[in-house]
Amino acid sequence: MTQARPPLPPFTRQSALQKVRAAEDGWNSRDPQRVSLAYTVDSQWRNRAEFPRGRAEIVQFLTRKWQREQDYRLIKELWAFTDNRIAVRFAYEWHNEQGEWFRSYGNENWQFDVNGLMEKRYASINDLPIREEDRQFRWDRSGPRPSDHPGLSDLGL
Repeated sequence: MTQARPPLPPFTRQSALQKVRAAEDGWNSRDPQRVSLAYTVDSQWRNRAEFPRGRAEIVQFLTRKWQREQDYRLIKELWAFTDNRIAVRFAYEWHNEQGEWFRSYGNENWQFDVNGLMEKRYASINDLPIREEDRQFRWDRSGPRPSDHPGLSDLGL
């Protein structure tokens, strides 16, 4: 039996905003197992040039991602929504093993099942090298973005 993951479709503006923030908080945990539970067992992804299918591949993908993208911090922003779909834009900051910093920008299109689990996720992402002093996402890495931290539009991103 599949457990419901509220808010459920069809989405309102408020419930879409809640879904986006829940996704942001989950990804900022950098816990692949926890994040995978927001997706259907047979979820289909396109992330850059990778195409994970199902929770096991999602866990493997995220484990590799967060080993490579260190000190990862993410902000997502609602772009559009309808019925069982949400579009977001996002940016995240991270550094590689050499200490080089990047800000990655992207867009995602999400489709949910009736239980509120994401069944499809299509992401397009570009990386911009930045200097460490140009970072804007500086909250404590052990938790979600604080509620008083500016969002993407507030930061001019």
